[in-house]
Amino acid sequence: MNENELKNIFFSEAAQILEELDQSFTALEKDTSNTHYLENIFRVVHTLKANAAAIGFQAIADMSHVMEDIFNQIRQKPALLTEDIFNDLFRANDKIREMIEGLKTDVKVSYLGLKTRLNVILRNLSDEDEVETTKSEPPKIEKETSDTKETQESQVNNIQEEPAPSESESAIKIIEKTQHLFSEHISIPVKKLDNLLNLVEELTIERDRILTISQRQKSNTLSSELSRLKRVTSELQYSVMNARLIPVDTLFRKFHRIVRDVAQKESKKVNLVLEGTDIEIDRNILQIISDSLIHLVRNGISHGIEEEEERHKAGKSSIGTLKLKAYNEKDSVYIEVSDDGAGIDIPAIQRKVLEKGLIEPQKLDILSPEEIVDFIFVPGFSSAEKLSKISGRGVGMDVVKKAIQSVGGRIHIQTKAHQGTTFKLILPSSMSVKPSLLFRMQSETFAIPISYTDAVIQKPQQEIFIAGETLICNYLEETIPLVYLQELLKDTLQENQKSSIQLFQEETKDTDLTIIVLSDGSRLLGLIVDELLEQKDLIEKPLKAPLQELQYISGATILGDGQVSLVLDAPDILTNTLGIGTRVEKKKS
Repeated sequence: MNENELKNIFFSEAAQILEELDQSFTALEKDTSNTHYLENIFRVVHTLKANAAAIGFQAIADMSHVMEDIFNQIRQKPALLTEDIFNDLFRANDKIREMIEGLKTDVKVSYLGLKTRLNVILRNLSDEDEVETTKSEPPKIEKETSDTKETQESQVNNIQEEPAPSESESAIKIIEKTQHLFSEHISIPVKKLDNLLNLVEELTIERDRILTISQRQKSNTLSSELSRLKRVTSELQYSVMNARLIPVDTLFRKFHRIVRDVAQKESKKVNLVLEGTDIEIDRNILQIISDSLIHLVRNGISHGIEEEEERHKAGKSSIGTLKLKAYNEKDSVYIEVSDDGAGIDIPAIQRKVLEKGLIEPQKLDILSPEEIVDFIFVPGFSSAEKLSKISGRGVGMDVVKKAIQSVGGRIHIQTKAHQGTTFKLILPSSMSVKPSLLFRMQSETFAIPISYTDAVIQKPQQEIFIAGETLICNYLEETIPLVYLQELLKDTLQENQKSSIQLFQEETKDTDLTIIVLSDGSRLLGLIVDELLEQKDLIEKPLKAPLQELQYISGATILGDGQVSLVLDAPDILTNTLGIGTRVEKKKS
């Protein structure tokens, strides 16, 4: 390995060690008598020191050495740990992270002040230990002979130069056992996996093209060979996709530190619960939504979980609970962020909605609580009377929703007064292949993600009505608005500027209209198209400049016949066509 490769390995391992230290510090702070965390911290700090020294990063080695010495003292007397010491240990972790980033960017980072502070802690711990020893074991007054002095010096020298026989033998056995073993895991740069996936996707597109040509020619000779090709390429594609999957614990474990810091700043006691940490998801998806999860967690602590006095009045424990839970359902990964706080104040949201003029009062009255809560996703909307320095319930929630939708996901909110709030994220396990619905409009073929498709229905012309400037129809005991896709894409396709009502009035009498019902969980919209084709797993590619600015289009895919098909941006269509709370009517139960 060259020097750069060795450095990258160190940076990767150091990042994992620092995350482990954050988690162990947080756990130890709750139970300072837990020897498991004490020993684990001592071990990983020692590893960090050794790794840094081996590669020549002496400053990091020095910082780690002081931390190691501190925990060597604390191992003997855990009761010496205080909140101030924990704060400084967390700062030391952050400083080492900063020093590592400085090494990557050739930026010098000052650390001597914090190192001096740690040395003071170490000296104080040593002094207290000496005082304790002096009190418990008074020195014996004996007449020292030259023989006694020589014997004591010999014993001290033996203890300082030679390890205990049992320890030495154990170390030799471990070395002999591991000499012929190699790690079962190797580190691969993400860019290499991305390039490999791109090649497999191109191979898959070529495979589909060949299969389509074979079907047109009705060639029986190649059918068995092509079936084998399809099977092998499919296995290759899913193998590469699986290689990109990582457990959500990679992100979840970072929240021990985040919850600890936010709770301390808010003067609250919060217990973090993690479930389903072994659930796997595409690394890129986890990276894109990480900021959204952080925002939801901060909101849950700042504006979800109540102050201690308020929780006592409500008959709750003084310690709030924030839960991160992951699980699989069908082809999706669900991630829930829950708090046991006061819940979202729905009347406050209603007042804010009317104050901002986001909806007419008579329409607000027919909305369900779930639809009212959805207003927090409007840009700049907030129901909080007083915003925290850390976060505000509703501040930036539009960004959270956009990030989740950008990976083909959805977000739902469940809230109960005095019981808490749950944000449920429904995510694809992979960004590579998207189950999609193919349909035709005029001479063009389009695709739309299945995840946003509630149903496909046929409606006779006489069951569609005009209400004001909107087309409507009944669907599952609700009245939903309709729009022609031709109207939405009139600028993109440079078609005539006819409205949906004009296009409907031009339809031949007694025509059955094909309607794709779009949904994001709270809103419904009927999209009128010409013809439904088939459901298919597609590989979507982003459009390049200047086409990426096309409204209602998220990307493109290549079909088996070589034709390029545009992929519709369902969230964009729902938001710009409906807004929030624009269902024409909601039937009373």
